[in-house]
Amino acid sequence: MSFDSGTLMNSLRWPRGTDIVNEHLSIVSTESPTSIASVSLAEFELARLIDLPLQPKSLTGGSAKANALVVLLNLPPRKLQNTFTSKMAEPTPPAQPSNPVTPPAAGAAETAAKLPERNRALRMLGLPALPKKLPSRNWMIFWTLSTAISAGIIYDKREKKRAIAKWRHAVEHLAKEPLPNHNALTELRKLTVYLSAPPGDGLRTAQDHYTEYVKPILAASGLDWEFVQGRRDGDVRAYTAEKIRRHRKQADSGDAAEPELPEEPTKEEIIAAHRKLRGIKDYDGIKGDIVIGRHTWKEYLRGLHEGWLGPLTPPPLPVPEPASTPESDNSEKSEEDKKKEEEEKKKQEAESKPKRPPQPRPYNTPADYPSSPLPSSIPNEFSPVAPVREPHLLGFLSTPTRLYRFFNRRHLADEIGRDVAAACLAHYRHFSTPSGEDQQYEQEGELAWEEKDWVKNVWKEAGDEPEHVKEREKAGITEVVRAKPLVLDPRIAERMRRFELTREDEERVAKIVVPEEEVEGWTKGKFRQLYRWGKGKVVGGGRRRRGIMWRMWINWLMGYDGMLYCSL
Repeated sequence: MSFDSGTLMNSLRWPRGTDIVNEHLSIVSTESPTSIASVSLAEFELARLIDLPLQPKSLTGGSAKANALVVLLNLPPRKLQNTFTSKMAEPTPPAQPSNPVTPPAAGAAETAAKLPERNRALRMLGLPALPKKLPSRNWMIFWTLSTAISAGIIYDKREKKRAIAKWRHAVEHLAKEPLPNHNALTELRKLTVYLSAPPGDGLRTAQDHYTEYVKPILAASGLDWEFVQGRRDGDVRAYTAEKIRRHRKQADSGDAAEPELPEEPTKEEIIAAHRKLRGIKDYDGIKGDIVIGRHTWKEYLRGLHEGWLGPLTPPPLPVPEPASTPESDNSEKSEEDKKKEEEEKKKQEAESKPKRPPQPRPYNTPADYPSSPLPSSIPNEFSPVAPVREPHLLGFLSTPTRLYRFFNRRHLADEIGRDVAAACLAHYRHFSTPSGEDQQYEQEGELAWEEKDWVKNVWKEAGDEPEHVKEREKAGITEVVRAKPLVLDPRIAERMRRFELTREDEERVAKIVVPEEEVEGWTKGKFRQLYRWGKGKVVGGGRRRRGIMWRMWINWLMGYDGMLYCSL
């Protein structure tokens, strides 16, 4: 009998390109489970198309190939197609031995055993099967490091939020206190925050540090504060000294009806004159200053000494030496040359003009402290101050130290929160007097460890070399303060006070418990909201339905129209 290969291909929908003549399938015969016969797809299709009435009983004692055909013809169509498809998926058919080896009965039983089924629960959820072995060594290293770093960052960030929230709760009662009498024109308490650009970096870094650690506590206290920001070395020094000189001038002028203003008054002078005309009194209490960073702290102390120990009038400027110019006949120069020289001079003057207002020159030097008399308006005690740490480390070789600080920012937040909370609560003490062999004031050692983190250029550019002097003149820096050692006058140092918490405040803050909702992240917070929303829908809706059904049942027993009653 002849047959067409296309007919055979369409009968069971074999894949295209299948060689039905050379493809074979090894089948266990029905007569003996241990015997194996090889049947080609062409033989099977031929037997199926001619519709041979083959039955297992009719071929008892027949050949192994005939018994294999009987087994295949009695299989269900679905299972038969899957059997041939899986066999044809192999790239090359297995080589058939010339003398087939008869395997033991146990091996055949294991071959016929079913494969382990996949977990039904995972299959219903659409999840893949669980792995039967651990990942490779490289994957284990990757997942271990990733998990450890992520856990460290998340834990530190959460604990940093907890520390800041704890100190916020410690001062939030100040915002609830009633204001004084509105009829009395008095200024409220205001703090002054001093910050400046750290060495080797810009002002943005200091502003971010303030926003992250200091501002949340000040905002929770409800107090008012003002900024003093310095972009260059010496800006904070100049502002602090000028503020003290303005106070001394007001004290010397007395209660004048119309305060005199200079030719070019500043914003602070205009505001002070307006308050004096309106009769607005200054706050009669403890104000306080918050100084951020060692570099700002050194400028603050220098400005304090300059303002109280320096004169009220600026010193005379040094007379420049006349420059020796070669003699030349101006008459011989043409008009075009003169015009070119004038244009060049104008360009040089335009380039030499600073983009920012010039920094005032210092009115005295540290060497003038001992010989300077104290003004009559100096108070016995200065306003308390709170030096706040600002670690700032640069450089590739400092990466281990920077990583350690990055994973321990929670301790930094706790220390800064303690100092800022003490300033808000207005609890202070005097700085300790020098004792021992060192004879060093406490102010000199405040935040001294931060100088080790400064870039080396800070110390190099502070020299007296002509190159460094020209660079400072271009930048508008009139005095180098950060790179020089601190010099304190005993008369000024003894009047300074420092903010510090009392023991009662420490005990009260230790009892504050921060709720988990204030420190949790976005993901956990959304899951919490989702849980509460679902709980409200389920519990609230269930109670409502149970109450309606209960009322309808009671009304039915009493003979009322339950639907009408419930709708009312």
